[in-house]
Amino acid sequence: MFGTSGIRGPVGEDVTAELALSVGRALGFDAERVVVGRDPRESGELLADALTAGLRESGTDVVDVGLAATPTVGRAVGWEDADAGVSITASHNPAPDNGIKLWQPSGQAYGAELRETISGRIRAGDADLKAWDVLGSRTARDASERHVETLVESVTLDEPLSVVVDVGNGAGGVTVEALQRLGCDVETLNAQPDGRFPGRPSEPKAENCESLTRLVREGDADLGIAHDGDADRMRAVTGDGEFVSGDVLLAVLARDAASEGERVAVPVDTSLAVADYLADAGIDVTRTPVGDVYVAERATEPDVAFGGEPSGAWIWPEETLCPDGPLAACKLVALASRAPLADRVARVETYPIRRDSVETADKAGAMQRIRETVLDRYDDVSTMDGVRVDLGDAWFLLRASGTQPLVRITAEAREAERADEVFETASELVTEAEQQS
Repeated sequence: MFGTSGIRGPVGEDVTAELALSVGRALGFDAERVVVGRDPRESGELLADALTAGLRESGTDVVDVGLAATPTVGRAVGWEDADAGVSITASHNPAPDNGIKLWQPSGQAYGAELRETISGRIRAGDADLKAWDVLGSRTARDASERHVETLVESVTLDEPLSVVVDVGNGAGGVTVEALQRLGCDVETLNAQPDGRFPGRPSEPKAENCESLTRLVREGDADLGIAHDGDADRMRAVTGDGEFVSGDVLLAVLARDAASEGERVAVPVDTSLAVADYLADAGIDVTRTPVGDVYVAERATEPDVAFGGEPSGAWIWPEETLCPDGPLAACKLVALASRAPLADRVARVETYPIRRDSVETADKAGAMQRIRETVLDRYDDVSTMDGVRVDLGDAWFLLRASGTQPLVRITAEAREAERADEVFETASELVTEAEQQS
């Protein structure tokens, strides 16, 4: 029911009002106060109403923050002294989808154990429905203003910059407001919240952000910022119009956030370029399974100063354990006010990386066969998320997609010829596993 990013899928099929009601009842079983917010998808109102009904009939009070960025919801759990938070969002997924993501008071997403507790209650039909005179209340609250105030207090700019913010028709308007209060000249793209995402697809990747890169390149902006539908992700464009790769952006943000002797949490599919760039400053990386919930869990360790995913999720544990796209935007603008983003990006040496996916009818079976073969043939193997093989001068990762019938292949080396060679080896392992099915 729950993936690492909560429940997510097509509305009316996988995600329904009935499901939202069940989640509300399961969450309300032992919660006295819960924060609920949603992204701009039209189905979000219906799902929020259903989930709120389940909470209230369990005697749980609901703080309704309405249309709000996911990090606003995650932060508001602590601000409101609540027991949990719920974001009704499908994040960067397309318009037909929606979902439900749960948050702890620390701002950390529900981990595997907590997700299983909720799933178990739903499967068992556990509920503690209250009588008419002890139902929970529903109070509307504007948490976005406090989020903006917090962002402004969190950064200092050497000088105000000119910034283009592509909100992606999502809930990331807090970034615009915070940057304006910091004195920046802000131009917006796709700033009107609209869950159909008419301006561009919700995921802020290079091919979806061509209007942003063109506007920054042809104008006089110092940099560009892009968010997804719920603003938990942030990607960036340099002043000369280069869309910054996720690995390079991770390296730039991590180098600023961490100090010598500290660690940075990154998922297993992160480029060698990040580790090499941080090693020059005496900073180590610690690898996690793919998913911001795992990065956040590792970021709770005392010597981990920062966590990030190349997909655009960034976590400063001293601020919040929720990936906060607006915070990342403000932090990056502050960095760019001290030295241009293009100059920082140029300092990160990048390596050739190869990626592909292979369709399979039985990804679990294929991954089991791959795991057995790899463990038999290689010495330095991690199985925390799929199978990652460290070859010293290169690495490859084979892992099952969390949402599709695919095995994903990633290979990287410091030289192109070696990257091709390792990618071919990894691909042959997948082909071999398929032939054994």
